[in-house]
Amino acid sequence: MYGKAAICLTFVILFLVSCSIYIGTVDLRSYFFPLLQSPPVLRSLCATGRPLRVYMYDLPRKFHVGMLDRRSSEEAAPVTMENLPPWPSSSGIKRQHSVEYWLMASLLYDGQDEDEREAVRVSDPEKADAFFVPFFSSLSFNTHGHNMTDPETEIDRQLQVELLEFLQQSKDYQRSGGRDHVIPMTHPNAFRFLREQLNASILIVVDFGRYPKTMSSLRKDVVAPYVHVVDSFTDDDPLDPYESRATLLFFRGNTVRKDEGKIRVKLAKILAGSDDVHYEKSVATPKNIKMSTEGMRSSKFCLHPAGDTPSSCRLFDAIVSHCVPVIVSDKIELPYEDEIDYTEFSIFFSMKEALEPGYLVNHLRQFPKSRWVQMWKLLKNISRHYEFQYPPKKEDAVNMLWRQIKHKLPGVQLAVHRSRRLKVPDWWRRKR
Repeated sequence: MYGKAAICLTFVILFLVSCSIYIGTVDLRSYFFPLLQSPPVLRSLCATGRPLRVYMYDLPRKFHVGMLDRRSSEEAAPVTMENLPPWPSSSGIKRQHSVEYWLMASLLYDGQDEDEREAVRVSDPEKADAFFVPFFSSLSFNTHGHNMTDPETEIDRQLQVELLEFLQQSKDYQRSGGRDHVIPMTHPNAFRFLREQLNASILIVVDFGRYPKTMSSLRKDVVAPYVHVVDSFTDDDPLDPYESRATLLFFRGNTVRKDEGKIRVKLAKILAGSDDVHYEKSVATPKNIKMSTEGMRSSKFCLHPAGDTPSSCRLFDAIVSHCVPVIVSDKIELPYEDEIDYTEFSIFFSMKEALEPGYLVNHLRQFPKSRWVQMWKLLKNISRHYEFQYPPKKEDAVNMLWRQIKHKLPGVQLAVHRSRRLKVPDWWRRKR
C-alpha cells in the first residue's frame, strides 16, 4: 500500500515539475549550469554548432564606406575584403559608434576557419538565417549634421528614406516583415527620422535610453558595447597591481549631460576635496583621450555615471584599461549579460547611494584588496570580448555580437511563424 502511494506521489511531483518547466516557472539551468562554466564569467548558450549564415545586402557605397571617404565614387567596385577601407585613425570620438563598420567587415572577411567564427556570409538569401543591412546609421548622423536645423541633416534623412524604400521592396524583408534583419543603430540619434518603421528588426543598440518602451526591448534587440577609444592595456603585469595604481577613483569627461547624466555635476561637488579621487571636467580630444588612458591605467576604480543615456564609452574604456568599473545607474543595459556576470568585475551603486555624501568613496576605501585583485585578473581575461578589430578574432566583440544575434533568432522565428497564421494564402484567395 505504501509502495503504491509513493509511486503515485512521485508521479504527481514529476508531472508538476514538467508543467513548471514547460510554462517557464522553473529553470533547471540555474541549478546545473554553474557546473558547466569555463571560464566562470563566460556562459555561452549558443557557442557550439555551425556559424550563423548571414546574407548581406549589396548597398551603394553612400550607405556605408562612402562616408569614410567622400571622394570615393559610387561607381567604384563592390566592397570586398581586399578593398575595404580601414577605419580612419583620425576619427576620434566617432570611433565609439563604429560597431556597424566592424560587423560589415567581419562578413567581408573569409580568411578564417568557420569553427572560429560565429557568422559567415552567404550569397544565397534562401540559405540565410539572418539578413544584415550595412547602413552606417551612426556615422551618417555624425557625418551629415548633428541637429535638425543643420542643412546637411537632410542628407541623413534622405538616406533613411531610400533605405526604407529599398527594404520594403525586398522579397526577403517582406517575407519576415523585417524580423530577421539586423540593423545597427548604436548612436542614440541614429536613424532618428524613421526609426520606428524598422522596429520589427533586430536592432543593434548600446542601450535603450532614447527608445520608447513600446519600441525596443531585450526580447529582440542586441546591446553592443561602445567601441573603446583609449588604447588597450596589453602589458599590465606589475608585481603588485593594487599598489601600483595610486589613484582610488578616476573620472575624466563632460560633466554637462542630459537626463540621468545630470548626476555628473552633483558628483563633482560630492567628490571634491578627496585627495585619492581624480574627478575632472574634460572634452574628447586626442590629447585628452591620451590623458584618460594614463589616468585609467593608474587608478584602482573608474567611475561610470550615466551620460545622455545610461551607458557610455567610458565603461568599456575602463574594462580594456583593467580599471574596476564603478557603475552608477538605476537602469543600465549591458552587453552580453546573458553570458557575462558584471558583478564579478564591477561595482554597482544606485543613484541615491552615489549622491549620499561619503557613501561611495568610503565603500571603495574599505574594499578588500584581495577582492580587487580578483576583479583585476578577471578584467584582463574578459577584455578581449570588447575588442573590435579586423580581421576578427575568436571571442572578440564582433563574434560575441553575432552570437547574441543567434540567441535572438528562435524568438524571431516564433514571431514570424505566428504572423503567418493571419495571412490568407494566395491559392485560397484564388479558390474563393
